[in-house]
Amino acid sequence: MTHEPLCLLQIHAHPDDEASKGAGVTAMYHAQGVRNVLVCCTGGEEGDILNPAMDRDEIRNDLFAVRMAELNESVRILGYEALHLLGYRDSGMPETEANARPDNFWNAPLEEAVERFVRIVRAEKPQVIVSYAEDREWYPHPDHIRTWEITEPAIAAAADPLQFPDAGAPWQVSKLYFVSWAFARVKALHDAHLEHGMESPFERWFEGNFADRDDRFTTRIDVGEYMPQRRAALLAHATQVTPDGFWMKLPDDVSRAAYPWEDFILASSTVDTGVADGELEHDLFAGIRVADARNEASVSA
Repeated sequence: MTHEPLCLLQIHAHPDDEASKGAGVTAMYHAQGVRNVLVCCTGGEEGDILNPAMDRDEIRNDLFAVRMAELNESVRILGYEALHLLGYRDSGMPETEANARPDNFWNAPLEEAVERFVRIVRAEKPQVIVSYAEDREWYPHPDHIRTWEITEPAIAAAADPLQFPDAGAPWQVSKLYFVSWAFARVKALHDAHLEHGMESPFERWFEGNFADRDDRFTTRIDVGEYMPQRRAALLAHATQVTPDGFWMKLPDDVSRAAYPWEDFILASSTVDTGVADGELEHDLFAGIRVADARNEASVSA
């Protein structure tokens, strides 16, 4: 009996999403020797240049190449062993010129996009995949919605030898998680800004429809030790992040004291996690490490 090494695959819509969602977990699992794989669905061509220092003609005229260079640096910092591009153009927001383009992610045939993802899943053999939940209210970006739309069908197809038979040998993913910001995290960081006399970048979140739905979360992981990597990965996206901007003003030690966790929703699992109802997981591989250890013991016997 052979056993694949632990592998975590995260699928994100744009360059920089990997640095703002689950980045601490990536760095943590890299330190543990877990293989990290990133799938980036688009090139981020429609991202605004939010850093005035990068708002130059040569940047604007070659934004895809610039954002790819930023992505590769972020990948290096966080400890991804593999980066796969799904190969689609940024879809932009609804009712924009970019959103009407036939080469964008939103307008790609769904089956085509699913097959592309299936090929990666079968090649990389992750036990755990992290993606997005459906969100058509708080941040209804077409590329985030489409990322959600392809994830579960691709996981099912990857395990089915009758689907996409030319896309590699079937592989069963053990667990699917959705990554998101918990209300508790936003509230804690908002309060920390105010307590330290800073303007909070989260003020508008409380003016909109960002609701307390933290009962959705099943998994909370302490990544306080890896906040420097998370900060550095964000700063690698220099077109998107201003080094002295308000997203960067709260020191890591203050952020860690306020909220050192990243939060996930377990969407599906083929393994018994060993976590009692109502309790939180603290490891995306809960249930998988135990199963592997049992299998190894049975082989040795």
